[in-house]
Amino acid sequence: MSESDSLIREIEALEEKLAEAKHSITRRFIGQEQVVDLTLSALLCGGHGLLIGLPGLGKTRLVETLSTVMGLDGNRVQFTPDLMPADILGSEVLETGSDGSREFKFIQGPIFCQLLMADEINRASPRTQSALLQAMQERQVTVAGKNRPLPSPFHVLATQNPIEQEGTYPLPEAQLDRFLVQIDVSYPDRDTERAIVLATTGHEEDEAHSVFSAAELVDAQSLLRRMPVGEAVVEQILDLVRAFRPEDPTASDTVRATVAWGPGPRAAQALMLTVRARALLHGRLAPSTDDVLAMARPVLIHRMALNFAARARGENLSAMIEKTAGDVLGLEAAA
Repeated sequence: MSESDSLIREIEALEEKLAEAKHSITRRFIGQEQVVDLTLSALLCGGHGLLIGLPGLGKTRLVETLSTVMGLDGNRVQFTPDLMPADILGSEVLETGSDGSREFKFIQGPIFCQLLMADEINRASPRTQSALLQAMQERQVTVAGKNRPLPSPFHVLATQNPIEQEGTYPLPEAQLDRFLVQIDVSYPDRDTERAIVLATTGHEEDEAHSVFSAAELVDAQSLLRRMPVGEAVVEQILDLVRAFRPEDPTASDTVRATVAWGPGPRAAQALMLTVRARALLHGRLAPSTDDVLAMARPVLIHRMALNFAARARGENLSAMIEKTAGDVLGLEAAA
């Protein structure tokens, strides 16, 4: 069997496993298939996700279900203004032995897990938010001058309330850029809400079951990086990212007039990974232009900002991204 045939068989086997995982997740997180796809994409790519949505839309339920289905050891931290970095990372305590000797012992914080839910991350102070920066980028933390590796794989799924801003601390651009995708969780439609009500108010609820193990997820992440990406798709990714930089010669007049700063190379890296994940989740062996267009908004929206004039005019960043991406790629609307 040739190397390419072996790769195709591995991809097809992973597609079947992912279909089973999606089925198990959607039994508890009903509807919102795009949200499930984006969250799974973040895990498949080895990245982190920022979930934006009002309270009560099932974000916590989704993360808990993902932890079970993907076989990950999960923890949840509720971020509050008085939360300290040591509450997340852990700290050293002085321990007295039975012989009277004393030594410092490190007590691990909740960050030492494979899937951390950072609930309402923008409610914590910048000092506490920054405690996650090293962990998200380097998969290790430094406490008491010693580097301590985190479990593998390690993922952060953070939530934010898009409306309540009183008493919050907006995430800095450097930290936003470390989230692979932004996932918007909106209200369900009527039929979906009816299904949710019936499924969650009866005598019994559907339970999620484990489909992956942590080791199998790591293998899937490695396989995803071996998936082929056509040269045309690579060029489209570069064209798309560069088109949103106001100072780039290829940027449109609309981008120059509305964008304060555009995405960096990490956005192109994120697109290269997420288009492969989307192709996998849709049962295809390689990504296409449609995948690039569909992933443009989730990958770019938190890596850009409108300038003052555009905000004063009431411009919508999401609509601008979708229209500009469609123009750059020669398509009408994201899938």
